Amino acid sequence: MAHIHRHLAQEARGCTYLVLWLDCDREGENICFEVINCTGIPENEVGRRIFRARFSSVTEKDISNAMDNLVLPNKDEALAVDARQEIDLKVGVAFTRFQTRYFQGKYGNLDSRVISYGPCQTPTLGFCVQRYQQINTFKPEKFWSLRTYIIKDGDEIQLEWDRKKLFDFDVTVMFQKMVPSDGALKITDISVKEECKARPPGLNTVNLLKVASSALGIGPQTAMHMAERLYIQGYISYPRTESTAYPASFDFRSVLSTLAHNPLWSNNVRTLMDAGFVKPRQGHDVGDHPPITPMRLAPEEALETDAWRLYQYICQHFIGTVSHDCIYTRTAVEFASGGEIFRCVGHRVTSKGFTSIMPWLAVGENNLPTFKKGDTINIHKVDIYEVRLMSFSQPHNT
Repeated sequence: MAHIHRHLAQEARGCTYLVLWLDCDREGENICFEVINCTGIPENEVGRRIFRARFSSVTEKDISNAMDNLVLPNKDEALAVDARQEIDLKVGVAFTRFQTRYFQGKYGNLDSRVISYGPCQTPTLGFCVQRYQQINTFKPEKFWSLRTYIIKDGDEIQLEWDRKKLFDFDVTVMFQKMVPSDGALKITDISVKEECKARPPGLNTVNLLKVASSALGIGPQTAMHMAERLYIQGYISYPRTESTAYPASFDFRSVLSTLAHNPLWSNNVRTLMDAGFVKPRQGHDVGDHPPITPMRLAPEEALETDAWRLYQYICQHFIGTVSHDCIYTRTAVEFASGGEIFRCVGHRVTSKGFTSIMPWLAVGENNLPTFKKGDTINIHKVDIYEVRLMSFSQPHNT
């Protein structure tokens, strides 16, 4: 660190103004005042010789705008970081000493001189261990349910049992015998509703890392490094943000115009620009940075494979936020037999909306044949199916 201090002091000799271009978060604000101390310029020159540039991307437009609208560095935010660092140090030292002595006394053969405590890391490890123990101590169990089938217009349709599942096989067999005793199902209710699948809000860091891990197969640390690299290259906005709400002054049309030149989504973008895009959903603004947004077009050949996939998702997500909601018709038909209720549900998409650019979120279509309330329909067969929950991580509501 000493050579950095000397370098800053040397570069600051004879300078008239100091403009601080650090990350626009609390940590960046704290570093601003470290830089001021290194340069030797008195802090009371803030507002006269010392200024702060605030920006969320390194595009020419944002950099020029930041330079034209310089602000003052925030001393309170810098002091907040100092306070947190001091608290982290004191808590870490105290608990490290406590748990080192405790575990060395409890386990005489413990091969460790120091067992360190991290105010963030240790509680997180606790959650991981808790989940691990839940999964390992989970006892697999069986449950049974009924699958009732009817034939309509030549198609076999499976009905869902209202009871979902039972954990007693003999009781399930009893219900299986009760249902066919009537020989037919009576249609007791038909409901048709127009429903909406809402477009996503702006993309923040946590959700980006979730998608990278679950859908793209990219670990959080690697994904964050890639996102930071994309930011430095000017392809996306600052990737460390908790906000999902765009500022009122955000220029959506400008970003869409940039993305329109990529053939992968050019049709979607041009349709939005011609027909009119919609404002994103009202997300959550925590006052740090706007949501992660593409800032300029990246050629696929200029990026590594995974970096391109991450950039592609960021672009698709942004286009999805300004697209219309997905609209579909949900038809639910209720049947009764032997005192038991069964249902089948159909979906018909009337407007794809944002799912045309994010097809993995599309509503699955399954059109039902025409039914009429009060009619009866013969039961084709009633089967019992068995499911065995193999681990705690499996869903329990299926």
